[in-house]
Amino acid sequence: MVRPQKRFGQHWLQSSRVLGKILQAADLAPQDHVLEIGPGTGVLTRPLLDQAGQVTSVEVDREAHQALTTTLTHPNWHLILADFLKLDLAGLPDPKPNKVVANIPYNITGPILIKLLGTISQPQTQPFQSLVLLIQAEVASRILASPADKAYGALSLRVQYLAKPEKICHVPPTAFFPPPKVDSTVIRLTPQPPLIPCDCPPLLDELIQLGFATRRKMLINTLKGRVEREVLLNAFQDLNISAQTRAENLDLKTWIQFSNWLDQAGLESVLSD
Repeated sequence: MVRPQKRFGQHWLQSSRVLGKILQAADLAPQDHVLEIGPGTGVLTRPLLDQAGQVTSVEVDREAHQALTTTLTHPNWHLILADFLKLDLAGLPDPKPNKVVANIPYNITGPILIKLLGTISQPQTQPFQSLVLLIQAEVASRILASPADKAYGALSLRVQYLAKPEKICHVPPTAFFPPPKVDSTVIRLTPQPPLIPCDCPPLLDELIQLGFATRRKMLINTLKGRVEREVLLNAFQDLNISAQTRAENLDLKTWIQFSNWLDQAGLESVLSD
């Protein structure tokens, strides 16, 4: 058996219950082409091949890659030795993957999400139908959070702008070898258009970044260096937002409305690059 490498953040999933939950959430069919990140020992790869038409697995660990080439063969399986963050998704086999199912390294969850979903300013031009990911529970809580939750922040808004997040199941450390020091969660992300149209996504992205830079301060103070106070007060009044509101008090729809108000008022130039 290939030993998990700490430098790659590897923890081999060994729970049949969790595997079943992942596969159920992925809802695979013969016409699906699945992208898997970090197949490791192939414990998830094998059932994916049983249910999907094609599977493309990307593995950065040479030892794991070599072991897989000798223990697993399938006519509809593509195994790529590469750093996923450096991989050109446009160069993947045709037809391109339409779903992602993966137990991803926790230390690079953020960059992986950006590569798979894009950003508010630059969404993925050809979004996947769904992403079923096994990630650190703390990060999942932030992704799933609403304004009433302590975990709510910029990550919540950025992911929810791009996709509908759902919690599938909790995963304890004992489900892995070796057990990680944190709990985990399986989530499903379904890319979709934002709740309401956003007139200027780069402006929205910047406002969220500024607003949560000092999350305990009122927005009137966190944005005063970029937008004139009177302009902010006018926007708040028109949108029925309290002048004492903080970034964490506004839901995604209100953030978009706020960004649209500033953009339509011709004030994008107030926010410097």
